[in-house]
Amino acid sequence: MTLVDEFFYGTGHRKNATAKVWLREGTGKVVVNGTTLHGYMCRPTLEIMAMSPLAISNLTDRFDVTVKCLGGGNSGQAGAMRHGIARALVQFDEALRKLLRQYGMLTRDARVKERKKYGRKRARRGFQFSKR
Repeated sequence: MTLVDEFFYGTGHRKNATAKVWLREGTGKVVVNGTTLHGYMCRPTLEIMAMSPLAISNLTDRFDVTVKCLGGGNSGQAGAMRHGIARALVQFDEALRKLLRQYGMLTRDARVKERKKYGRKRARRGFQFSKR
């Protein structure tokens, strides 16, 4: 699978964030919304989390990664990138599915913010009670 124009695509989701990920054969360059990963992510831990599927499968220097992130915040977008990269790697090589599944990379994290309820200040917190 070493065609020049061949790419592998994966869509990742986390909270309200969506990441569209394209992997191409290359040298390990990562571009997120037109900037470098280091320039886009505010914390190094988020960079590590986003690129963990490539690190686990030892393919960090084999692919150039292009990502378009939409919605959510920094943490959600990093999680969405991780999910998208993992899905694209499975499209590249089906044998990686077992390894990535072991580390939980292919499972969509369904935790989202709970909606606010009426009669409450937030989802569960009630209004402050004053005895006097």
